[in-house]
Amino acid sequence: MPVVSVEEDPGPPSSVPPLRVAVVGAGPAGIYAAEALTRQDDVPVAVDLLDRLPTPFGLVRHGIAPDHPKMRAIRDTLHRALDHPSVRFVGNVEVGRDLDCADLARTVDAVVYTYGAALDRHLAIPGEELPGSLAATDLVAWYTGHPDADRARVEAALAGARSVVVVGVGNVALDVARVLARTPAELEPTDMPQHVLDALAAAPVGSVTVLGRRGPAHATFTTQELRELDELAQATVLVDPADLELDPAAEERAAADRVVSRNLAVLREWAGHTLEPGRTPLRLRFYTRPVRLVGEERVTGVEVERTVVDAEGRASGTGELEVLPADLVVRSVGYRGSGLPHLPLDERRGTVPNEGGRVLRDGQRAPGEYVAGWIKRGPTGVVGTNKHDARETVAALLEDVAAGVLRPGRGGGDDLVSELRANGADPVLLEDWRAIDAAEVALGATRGRARTTLHEWESLLAAVKEAAARAR
Repeated sequence: MPVVSVEEDPGPPSSVPPLRVAVVGAGPAGIYAAEALTRQDDVPVAVDLLDRLPTPFGLVRHGIAPDHPKMRAIRDTLHRALDHPSVRFVGNVEVGRDLDCADLARTVDAVVYTYGAALDRHLAIPGEELPGSLAATDLVAWYTGHPDADRARVEAALAGARSVVVVGVGNVALDVARVLARTPAELEPTDMPQHVLDALAAAPVGSVTVLGRRGPAHATFTTQELRELDELAQATVLVDPADLELDPAAEERAAADRVVSRNLAVLREWAGHTLEPGRTPLRLRFYTRPVRLVGEERVTGVEVERTVVDAEGRASGTGELEVLPADLVVRSVGYRGSGLPHLPLDERRGTVPNEGGRVLRDGQRAPGEYVAGWIKRGPTGVVGTNKHDARETVAALLEDVAAGVLRPGRGGGDDLVSELRANGADPVLLEDWRAIDAAEVALGATRGRARTTLHEWESLLAAVKEAAARAR
């Protein structure tokens, strides 16, 4: 069913033809790229910010945990870039379905790919495919209301989850552990869809264990994320003091890195914690790696091995094994990017080959093609890291304009949205997104919340149609 847009104007006319740039991916990297393009005065630009979803903000909407309202509020800042008259949000458009990279390159003067790294990495151990074993990407998509979330699979895994093991010691792993250890009252004010709140309230989670294969000096979580674990209403963080005894190499690492030093200080504060009756234990275990998921019809445990870490930071097994009870295992061991039709991909790194943001094809710069964000550098850094990254890429693009590699009119000259509609696509524009936004706020108000996320494709697009009908 076609989506009827209530916005058409891509921006005010100009006597100088603008450089038309398509940015593929409307998450932080894409929005920061659009912002960098519109804040410079040397080259007039018209930016189309494309996204597969009918909503902008990427991982700010569907990655940051909903119990982090201050961090999720960054979308208010990002929204200012969407309001710029030279930027047009074009959602509900998938490169590879509605058009491919070659079609896009023929329509605009330059393309910046910022579509991220959405694939999870596997543990590659026996039993990983058992029911009750989930990727963090699956769980996060579900509790943030991503329209592609596998609701049935996630909720089936949660229904029997008394003992939870989270594999990984990055911020996402801590997000997952924190959300699962929270009480229903703590989660009630968030913008989680109601079915998520209901399933989490019904889940019989009684313990959460977070595993890191190396020591605390090699953990990648931030201190802010770590400290929040100790602020839960009914959970107590437990750390084995033996895991905090560092070898000289780890001590040197801690001395050289302020984040590591602060993390260790926090962990040492917690080493004296004892578990009080009625509270949920949230254990942080280091020097421990999973070697097998135990179970027949579903996961019942995790066989783990004690590790040692050498001076270069490599972990190896000691042969000391034990089995931890686990009804739910969530792996959070990294992400990797995927390819798009006609776009090169380094399969090993999961990134698009590039040189300072310029796409490389067979080792040579591809004129008019750029990357920013995780698909450029890999899944590293925090949201703000993408700002510098996007600026570097835009600087390269502007250098190519100055050198004559790019010029306005290099593309075919047809309007991208018109081309998409002519090919049967139903793009969602900025006013359409505002209709979705208003519908979420209205839904939240019915339960005394600031917002409740619409989680189904049908309800997202229905909000657009209803707004368009009212406007007629």
